Amino acid sequence: MDDCIFCKILKGEIPSSKIYEDEFTIAFLDIMPVNKGHALVIPKGHYETLLDIPEKELCAWIKTVQKVSGAVMKATGAGGFNLGMNNFKVSGQLVPHAHMHIIPRFGDDGLKHWGQGNYEEEEMKGFEEKIKESLK
Repeated sequence: MDDCIFCKILKGEIPSSKIYEDEFTIAFLDIMPVNKGHALVIPKGHYETLLDIPEKELCAWIKTVQKVSGAVMKATGAGGFNLGMNNFKVSGQLVPHAHMHIIPRFGDDGLKHWGQGNYEEEEMKGFEEKIKESLK
């Protein structure tokens, strides 16, 4: 896609701090990291969300996420990491090209998880049924 910033990075039109590349994927450092070492892994094909990535490329992509996650932890001395992916604008996706964030975590980094809710009585059963039906 011509105006996609990640496609421009793939074409070399925008510089990046590339840390990994293979036939289907590329990983580079986020220019606005949550923590130092925060990386992004993208498929080389232009797919807007997780739902759009063909199976072969999806498998390659998640393998790269696994490989780069281990390298980020080792290189940064992190005690753990978070994976994050926003799909569609309403979820906070800013770049319409599928990408996984790898965020190294440290015991004192101050990051917080989002709050949790609950279901009303019998509400969970309704969502269970709707989701199962949608899988057919």
